[in-house]
Amino acid sequence: MVTINDIARQAGVSRTTVSRVLNASGYVSHEARKAVEQVIKDTGYVPSEHAKSLRLKRTKAVGVIIPRISTETTSRIVDGISRAVEEAGYHILLANSNLQPEKEIEHMQFLESRRVDGIILLATNREARVTEALQNLKIPAAVVGQDFEDASSVIFKDYEAAGAVVRQLIAAGKTRIGFIGVDDSDEAVGRRRRLAYEDALHEAGITPEAAWVQTAGFDLPSGEKAAERMLQECVEVPDAVFAVTDRLAAGAQHVFQQRGYRIPEEVQIAGMGGTEIAAYMSPPLWTADYQYEEAGEEAVRLLMEQIQSGKKKVEKSRISYRLLNTDRLS
Repeated sequence: MVTINDIARQAGVSRTTVSRVLNASGYVSHEARKAVEQVIKDTGYVPSEHAKSLRLKRTKAVGVIIPRISTETTSRIVDGISRAVEEAGYHILLANSNLQPEKEIEHMQFLESRRVDGIILLATNREARVTEALQNLKIPAAVVGQDFEDASSVIFKDYEAAGAVVRQLIAAGKTRIGFIGVDDSDEAVGRRRRLAYEDALHEAGITPEAAWVQTAGFDLPSGEKAAERMLQECVEVPDAVFAVTDRLAAGAQHVFQQRGYRIPEEVQIAGMGGTEIAAYMSPPLWTADYQYEEAGEEAVRLLMEQIQSGKKKVEKSRISYRLLNTDRLS
């Protein structure tokens, strides 16, 4: 096996010179560089990536912590991350938290112990213990989906997008607009999208019935159960329902259709996410689409800037949205 010492001897240069050529660092004369490159070509020498990572104190690996592996949103963000990471010459180590904060913390600690160069967290909450774990990391990190004060974050315009969807419903003449949300512990999807709904209704002078406002989980059956509670408890049946995710909206639409309500003539259903399920529902859901792939790419940019500079820094990047299917007016 050819070693770096063999290359140095055959090229008539020092071991340090060969190392500088291999790592593209430090000054090397044109003649010496040509001699080293020729010997490398003649011998077919391939440098050890492990040895290189030890010298540079980099593993060329990025840890990515996801909330749930089965969702389209996660898939699209990871797709953007994967493309950008590959372009940067890095690899991904993927960890699934299954929406459990303690797992997020465990994965952060494990990935750091495996000497990854940085971590991207697809966050669903801002619990104090998760915030503390992020702050305690000694390696660069970036967050997607939640705004952490002391971490570079890619933030979706949740309040603006949710408000735009609800205002479209109001513009379509809807005055009895129900709401299916998630717990406020999720600042972005839970609290901010709920506030957008409340503010849009307040601006229009609409006071919702208590039964029109329901809380659910994140899966489709949870949306169905929330819609069933809404119909059981309400005095007046809503003429529209806004759900904070497309999955919840799909569950709600299924229940209303089963109960015999015509969609969208009697009840218009709207969600958030711009997912395939929104397009393939019959009729399609009104929804707001985020550029999730762009969010993944942006997270990699924020992380790589820290890795390359060797310094942790805090930068915020906001991802916009577009409304889909709202031209299909009832």
